[in-house]
Amino acid sequence: MKQMKLWVLAAIFCVCGACITTCCISHNDTPAVETEQPTIQRITERGKLLVGTTGDYRPLSYKEADGRYWGFGIEMAEKIAGRMGVGIEYVQTSWPTLTADVQAEPQTFDLAIGGITITDARKETMLMSDGYLANGKTILCRASDADRYQKLADIDKPGVRVMVNPGGLNEKFANENLTHATIIVYQKNEEIPNQVAEDHADVMITEITEAPWYIQNDKRLAAPLLNMPFNHGKIGVLMRKGQDDLLALVNSVIAQMKADGTLRQLHEKYGLVYNP
Repeated sequence: MKQMKLWVLAAIFCVCGACITTCCISHNDTPAVETEQPTIQRITERGKLLVGTTGDYRPLSYKEADGRYWGFGIEMAEKIAGRMGVGIEYVQTSWPTLTADVQAEPQTFDLAIGGITITDARKETMLMSDGYLANGKTILCRASDADRYQKLADIDKPGVRVMVNPGGLNEKFANENLTHATIIVYQKNEEIPNQVAEDHADVMITEITEAPWYIQNDKRLAAPLLNMPFNHGKIGVLMRKGQDDLLALVNSVIAQMKADGTLRQLHEKYGLVYNP
């Protein structure tokens, strides 16, 4: 009889302990449990991929006045969503807030795409995919001044007005390399080429991924150093740490696009140099 009482008491304690544990998890730790689920599972259950993008970077990511997004990076995002069999929703971000937006709590989007250069600094605190597009710093200037700017030293002179967008690597490059020129920070990246064309600035610091679109679509502009970028890099997909399953899927999509030729086709479509 005594053994029976002890057994019953033990059973009661086990049940109570289980209830306490269950209550604590469901009441206090639900967000943590949700975050620990595989990223792809959460996305498929939601039914759509949330993509952060600036929408100001032709021809990689641009948002039209009607809200429609287009560009090289946008098509990459569509390929990734297609692999998962889900829809896609674009979330506005900006170059100054990109890192904070990627790491925001609660999470605002699953990944960021569109002109994001792979850097060691970003890889220290976030995840970056394999590169899918060659990148490097170059300039836009007025076509009439193309012969004037043949090297970095020609730009870094008193009286030369250099315009950059805030918060990104273009501004960082200008601040680190141009000590004599006048640096003008202009809020809207997509408007800077026109500012140069209309003589409100002399030079725009940009990328070899962006410059070709503007010289093809505005004959007032030139990119005299397009084939001699100041540095070299790759553009990739950015996301927060802890999403290794999503990173693996993105890298698989990039590898497949390289293998089957669709990545080369995208380069040709947007007039960009294919250098995976």
